[in-house]
Order: sequence, then C-alpha cells, then structure tokens
Amino acid sequence: MTTMIQKWGNSLALRIPKTVAREVRLVEGEQVELQLTDEGVLVRPRHRKRYRLSDLVAGIKPANRHTETDYGAPAGREVW
Repeated sequence: MTTMIQKWGNSLALRIPKTVAREVRLVEGEQVELQLTDEGVLVRPRHRKRYRLSDLVAGIKPANRHTETDYGAPAGREVW
C-alpha cells in the first residue's frame, strides 16, 4: 500500500488509510510510537494496557499488603 507524506504546519504528517487504521484499531487522537529501524520508520499503536480485576487481585501478596489504618472514632453519622 502506498500513501503520501504531507506538510502539517512545520512538521510532516502521514495519512493512514481507514482500512489500515481499522485493522490495527487506531482511532483519532490516539498516540502512536515511532521507532527508527534499519529499514525506515516503524509506526505502532500505543494502546493502553487494560487490566482485569482478577489479574490485579492475583497480584496481592502478603509482602505488598498494607496494614489497616485507624482514623479514630467516627466524626459524623458513619455507620460501622
């Protein structure tokens, strides 16, 4: 597939065809990572890592648990 580099202010812009963007799940405003390689420039989506609650809970170990914090007696209408 061939596309064109265009001027955008003082920078250059690469237009990514809709079919390619859809295939790699890119949306407007999303960050991408540019990496220089021996062959040229590699453009990769920088998707945020999605965490699952079960994975986070599985990471709780006695070594990284915090002790209970005592904030004193209730100061309002808290129900304990």
